Amino acid sequence: MEVAVIIFVIAVIFITQSVKVVPQQHAWVVERLGKYTGTLMPGLNFLVPFIDKVAYKHLLKEVPLDIPSQVCITRDNTQLQVDGILYFQVTDAMRASYGSSNYIMAISQLAQTSLRSVIGKLELDKTFEERDIINAQVVQAIDEAALNWGVKVLRYEIKDLTPPKEILHAMQQQITAEREKRALIAASEGRRQEQINIATRKREAFIARSEGEKQAAINNAQGEAAAILAVAEANAQAIERVAAAICQPGGEQAVQLKVAEKAVDAYSRVAADATTTLIVPSNMTEVAALVGSAMKMVQGQKISGS
Repeated sequence: MEVAVIIFVIAVIFITQSVKVVPQQHAWVVERLGKYTGTLMPGLNFLVPFIDKVAYKHLLKEVPLDIPSQVCITRDNTQLQVDGILYFQVTDAMRASYGSSNYIMAISQLAQTSLRSVIGKLELDKTFEERDIINAQVVQAIDEAALNWGVKVLRYEIKDLTPPKEILHAMQQQITAEREKRALIAASEGRRQEQINIATRKREAFIARSEGEKQAAINNAQGEAAAILAVAEANAQAIERVAAAICQPGGEQAVQLKVAEKAVDAYSRVAADATTTLIVPSNMTEVAALVGSAMKMVQGQKISGS
């Protein structure tokens, strides 16, 4: 009975030492008598009991590594408190086992030194604007060294950039000044546009008023011309009628009578004015001679018209 128990225990130990089941996304490094002999892949694997042993176990998944916060000095001698996170993945289990005694610490330290070197080449304003460039340069610097450790650095992200309080206050003042400047520029542009609009409206109003005055002057001139033409036509018609009346029997006597009446009327008006000295002709036949001269003029116009 005791022999059977001993055999059973030895069998169990033999099985546990020789049969290994590796999970997915894991890699186990096997040593035979202290020397690397191979890497166990996911699934069922067999070892030589008491000769082979699993020396290292590695996870092949992507691993996030928090990089401790550190103080970096920029090109313009400004201190920045920077922290970030690094993502890496084991690609070669053998190198990860024998390339470095602690590849995680090595990656973390290298990330810090690379970050200080990259930020030291930039000015303060550029560090906020060029985060993507900083991340890419840090990844490139770490990835070159991590090849010997069987590790692939996938990406690096800066979580926070914190300048000193004095710098933050100065940056806030600068931002406030820029906003006030933009507000003043916008206000001046608004006033300039307002003045332009007012001047444009005044110019348009002046043009419209001048056009109206011009049209009014044209209308007045046309009205005066039409009035003068109408008066001239009326005078011409009156003269024609008078001339036609003179040609009728007794027309000349009527004209003589009319001229005589006008002469007498003129003398009476002159005599009525107290400030006017009236000189009466000594011979009244001169009045008749005046009437005769007028009749000769009428007869001359009659002959020329006929």
